Amino acid sequence: MLLADLTQSWSAVGGGVGTYLRAKRAHIIENTPHSHLMILPGRTDAIEESEGGRAITVWLKSPKVPFSPNYRLLLRNGAVRKALASFTPDVIECQDAYNLPWAALAHRREYPGTALVAGYMTDFPYAYVERPFAKVMPDALAARAGRLCYDYCGRLYRQFDCVYALSEAGGGRLLRTLGVEDVQILPLGVDLTDFGPDRRDPELRRSIGLGDDQPLLIYVGRCDIEKRPDIVVDAFRALPESLGARLVILGQGPQKEQFEALGDPRIITPGFVTDRAVLARWLASADLYVSAMPNETFGVSVIEAQASGLPVVGVDGGAMPERVLPGMGLLGPVADVDAMSANILKVLADDHKAMGERGRDYVSGEFSWPHSMEKLFGTIIPHALAHAAASGRPQVASTPALAQA
Repeated sequence: MLLADLTQSWSAVGGGVGTYLRAKRAHIIENTPHSHLMILPGRTDAIEESEGGRAITVWLKSPKVPFSPNYRLLLRNGAVRKALASFTPDVIECQDAYNLPWAALAHRREYPGTALVAGYMTDFPYAYVERPFAKVMPDALAARAGRLCYDYCGRLYRQFDCVYALSEAGGGRLLRTLGVEDVQILPLGVDLTDFGPDRRDPELRRSIGLGDDQPLLIYVGRCDIEKRPDIVVDAFRALPESLGARLVILGQGPQKEQFEALGDPRIITPGFVTDRAVLARWLASADLYVSAMPNETFGVSVIEAQASGLPVVGVDGGAMPERVLPGMGLLGPVADVDAMSANILKVLADDHKAMGERGRDYVSGEFSWPHSMEKLFGTIIPHALAHAAASGRPQVASTPALAQA
């Protein structure tokens, strides 16, 4: 078969969707007879092929997303449909809920045998609508706008052959309340050969003026309102200076400049790390991972931190309670700076190394990429193909040879 992925959420320097798609492509090439097509926003129009034509990437010229320089906005549905028609994939998977799923649905109208899969990767009605709207309008109106977006999600995803969420709290239960029938849970993974406590680097700690007995806190992710690193920074600055702690923020975004403008020498902002080995060293060299993201659908950065042997201080929202079980850290109320600061002190005063070891053991057993791919190829894609076959839509034979675009 030819399996296609269609997404807005592609970044050359990381991100949960990009990490997932790279793992998926590697699995397809190394463990299956199938081929893989990705249609992605890029700097210019281009087609790349490798692995004897089994790995194809169609780049479509797209403008950068404002205030998010690592992402681009792919709005050219006509070009997307032309690319899909050139390659006629058997299965199309979409990882966002905006314009691109409608391009996939339009393609299926012309090629009815195509099976469609959707992934609920971001809780956008809350993160991008209800919460920011609440800052400029009454809560009731913001909540109404959020409900309209959730209704939209229901109408959209009910048209797909199979839908997956990354966790129950991160979308699974929600999608079922919206009338989406076949909702599967696809846990993402972490490569334990890349991340681990053995990557700890004393020289890296010393390079930021940190002694062995001084705690290092770390946050990895975008510096924007969705991720709420401002809560992390405020909680850190509420810690007693006598603690001697440092905070490293690995990420880009509009809030990064705000943090640097504070002039606090204890806050280190190297930017986004593109090298996974460097990221692994930063994580393993820290003592505590901190996140204030209230609506994680999964939390790839959290399990990478746990794989690195770190306890986690987070918030009791989204998928975080499914990632940080008792004994692996502490969770507090959403957007509560004082509670987060207190939880940081509690974890550091406790046996935080044992908490980190429990987190790594948990991740090792539950969140591997082979386990994720087994669920994707053993359940989700077969469900989509079976639903497409049972729908009465005409089926087309799989084409092992790929057309040249």
